[in-house]
Amino acid sequence: MLYSLFLIFAGLFPSNTADSYTLNAYDFSFKDIDGNDLKFKDYKGKVLLIVNVASKCGFTGQYEGLQSVWDKYKDKDFVLIGIPSNDFYQEYKDEKDVKNFCELTFGVNFPMTSITAVRGSDAHEFYKWAKLTYGNKTVPKWNFHKILINREGKIVDTFSSMTKPDSLKVTSKIDSLL
Repeated sequence: MLYSLFLIFAGLFPSNTADSYTLNAYDFSFKDIDGNDLKFKDYKGKVLLIVNVASKCGFTGQYEGLQSVWDKYKDKDFVLIGIPSNDFYQEYKDEKDVKNFCELTFGVNFPMTSITAVRGSDAHEFYKWAKLTYGNKTVPKWNFHKILINREGKIVDTFSSMTKPDSLKVTSKIDSLL
């Protein structure tokens, strides 16, 4: 009991943990890269691939694979969302710079959020929920960590930065959910 109270006051999980288990990915929203609301509920019933991204990372070339995945599946009840993050100190400080870099360098046209914390105490509520509900495998260890969500809004798989987004490992899992 004391340990649970400690965790609640430390902010490591909400005071009503039952709520975290009844939530799903569609219950969360972000600001998009232009500052508008990006509500996951607008994608309800679709498969989501959520990827924390960065412009100055050794894995930044994965934007090309992400765009390829987006082009392949965007008309098949699938949404890819890029979440720029500076948690690993490899992202521009300004959304306009991120957007320009992604569009001009990789032709990115999939939805992207504003720069967002994805780990630690400042993490966005989506990432806090993912960790609480699905464990540490959902916590990005580096940029280009991928979280795959099924049509019911549940996390079904995660892929490390080392796994390319257009790899058979990822695309076969997406195919199985569509």
